[in-house]
Amino acid sequence: MAAAKKKRSNPLRYVWFIIIVVGLFAGFKVFGPNTGTFTHGGYLYIHTGADYEKVKTALDEGGFISDMWSFDLLAKWAKLPEHIHPGKYRINEGMSNYRIIRLLHSGKQTPVKLTITKLRTQHDFINLLSTNLEADSMTLKQLFADNDYLSQFGLDTNTMMCAVMPDTYDFFWNTTADKAFRKIERNYEKFWDDSRTQQAKTEGLTPVKVTIIASIVDEETNMNDDKPKIASVYINRVRKGMLLQADPTVKFAIGDFAIRRITGAMLQTESPYNTYRYAGLPPGPICTPSPSSVDAVLIAPKTTYLYFCAKEDFSGYSNFASTLQEQMKNAHAYQKALDARGIH
Repeated sequence: MAAAKKKRSNPLRYVWFIIIVVGLFAGFKVFGPNTGTFTHGGYLYIHTGADYEKVKTALDEGGFISDMWSFDLLAKWAKLPEHIHPGKYRINEGMSNYRIIRLLHSGKQTPVKLTITKLRTQHDFINLLSTNLEADSMTLKQLFADNDYLSQFGLDTNTMMCAVMPDTYDFFWNTTADKAFRKIERNYEKFWDDSRTQQAKTEGLTPVKVTIIASIVDEETNMNDDKPKIASVYINRVRKGMLLQADPTVKFAIGDFAIRRITGAMLQTESPYNTYRYAGLPPGPICTPSPSSVDAVLIAPKTTYLYFCAKEDFSGYSNFASTLQEQMKNAHAYQKALDARGIH
């Protein structure tokens, strides 16, 4: 009897064993790693208006999830389908279902750090925004072609690029085209404080006109200590009603910024931006000038300079002249140096 009793098994032991195994399995599925091959990189993009099924598709096609069945089960239990937030989310290798669902449920997306350096055209700006934000190029193009919209900022389709100042901006990926431009334009307004605005007014200029002049100066030289003198040349020419005859405006009119030497045929290019053909400032900026170039215009010295030409030593600096005779002498020396180097 004792031996028979000893052999009798305890059914509770198996029940507890099964419970423990199931618990460990469930715990692993909830808190264990469940990331896949990351075929589309480490960022998940959820588009505005996407539903849960589209999120699952993006997770699956991007290789973010290894076991979709367990993810789907837990996601529905956590009511993720009712809490879809558009945006850009960083999914790290080894993340669990719990962590991924918690991240998406919270809507805490990864900010986009957008750095604007020198841009030359509206197309460049649109391409930069549409590449880094959800807003598509067509929406941006329509927005920046709307004079009624731009007029609220004191801008138009030609001058809107004045508001695009080189700087680093933080956005959420799903920021709309309108909100993105408003944030950038606020930085422009902040830069143009009372002091700078008054400086411009004293010189008979507006922030837009200063920015246009600065864009030409910025394209003329990288030498900050030469910029104020170059600015003085253009300011003097504007005041005298002379053609600016700025080579960078010809490049802008042609649309070829790699040109190293402007030829006579190029000077005939038909465009309001060609300052060899049209007097006064061009309709808008020919690049997004650096803050130092804008300030160079504001602090331009009082000079009699009407001309300048690159120095023949290719140092990047310029020779300045008040008369055409002086300018012809400087230009001849530079042209001779170009010929010697075979630059056409």
